[in-house]
Amino acid sequence: MAQLTDAQLMADRSKFLKNSTTVGITCVPFSGGQPKGGVEDGPVEMVRFGILDQIQGMGYSVELSENMDKYRTMQPAHDPPIGKLKNPRYVSMAARRVAEQVQAHCSQGRLAVTLGGDHSIAMGTLVGSSAVYGDDLCVVWIDAHSDINTPSSTDSGNLHGCPLSFVLGLCDESDVPADSPFAWVKPCIRQSRLVYIGLRDVDAGEKAILRKHNIKAFSMHDVDKYGIGRVVEMALDHVNKDRVLPIHMSFDVDALDPSVAPATGTPVRGGLTFREGHYICEAVAETGCLVALDLVEVNPALGDPESLRQTVAVGCSLIRCSLGESLL
Repeated sequence: MAQLTDAQLMADRSKFLKNSTTVGITCVPFSGGQPKGGVEDGPVEMVRFGILDQIQGMGYSVELSENMDKYRTMQPAHDPPIGKLKNPRYVSMAARRVAEQVQAHCSQGRLAVTLGGDHSIAMGTLVGSSAVYGDDLCVVWIDAHSDINTPSSTDSGNLHGCPLSFVLGLCDESDVPADSPFAWVKPCIRQSRLVYIGLRDVDAGEKAILRKHNIKAFSMHDVDKYGIGRVVEMALDHVNKDRVLPIHMSFDVDALDPSVAPATGTPVRGGLTFREGHYICEAVAETGCLVALDLVEVNPALGDPESLRQTVAVGCSLIRCSLGESLL
């Protein structure tokens, strides 16, 4: 009897994907949400490392969003700050295009995988997936940072630290007036459906936002205290107790300790180990609820060639685990 592929095993488990053996991939070579060049080359490096072949080797078909170079060429010639926000028009244009491409994959019943690029693109990926799966969509955000600053609370003005405030509806009218480039982003994620794992570098303003809105977050303190298995179980219980709702997982590689993923723009010591990061992906895959995945903030310009190879390799491995690759 022929052995089932990982894709076939995941198809048997999948609760929402009508085209579950096809992965829809959107490559987003974009760095406008933060100041360090190089992160726009993250998707290219993952493709060069073989992620498309690796996914196909698991038994999946791959549908690739077209014309990824448009993200590089769409940058406005003039994009002055709006208030504190840097590159606001470029970030908005890119996020809107991401939303359209992710929505297209989701509407076809494919698992939508987005390769970044900086984490501001999650504004688009979440709009895109929620357009298909509605406000019961659960978001599992794996990150050292909470990325929930509003346009008024951000100190840096870097929009990779703000995507969640837009999709959660935390921005008031002064943050997003009618003529704002972000006026198209409507609240689409319920605050009770968001959970964090891996936080360890959270701005004071973000802490206040998390507490005010009672948003569930598991920091590295919780990982140390309970172990990753219990933390993932508690996180999923919070947003998806009976495992009957679709999940969008957004994974920033800086959630991992810099010894594991050094080539990233905002590394913070004391992060997830190699196995802890992979366990999260394995556990989410086992639910059969995963409908969308972001893998972001791989920056090939930072560190030596071995740091790049190590970070790209772990990024590809996390994607494979999310798609059902197992140790046995």
